[in-house]
Amino acid sequence: MIDLRIRAATCEDVDGVLAFWKTAAEGTSISDDREGVERLVARDPGALLLAEEAGEPVGTVIAGFDGWRCHLYRLAVRPDRRRLGIGSALLAAAEERFVRLGGRRADAMVLTRNERAHHAWRAAGYGSEEHWRRWVKPLAR
Repeated sequence: MIDLRIRAATCEDVDGVLAFWKTAAEGTSISDDREGVERLVARDPGALLLAEEAGEPVGTVIAGFDGWRCHLYRLAVRPDRRRLGIGSALLAAAEERFVRLGGRRADAMVLTRNERAHHAWRAAGYGSEEHWRRWVKPLAR
């Protein structure tokens, strides 16, 4: 039995979260920097959920809600702590947050090449919708 605590991350957690993602998350995002994560935490203080075991980060998920859609990003679990229910606990916390905010459906950004993640998302009740395609345009700053 693991002693898991899930809480909203704060600005004080940003450096630790960025370091954690380097070892636990697949791929990178244009927003994976101090400025991007601090902006997320300031704009939506409950969106970045952090799972801790004995005060150490073991998992994260971003549960963003824009008032219309519920979006999940950066579900990551420390490699040596996977398959212990941490990802499931993070998703349950994210879904509870969405329900409290009035959300009706959650969607997740999952890398196509990350087969291990596909299994985890499927096990959590999520399904791929192949008729959608993500279109992106990096914005100049």
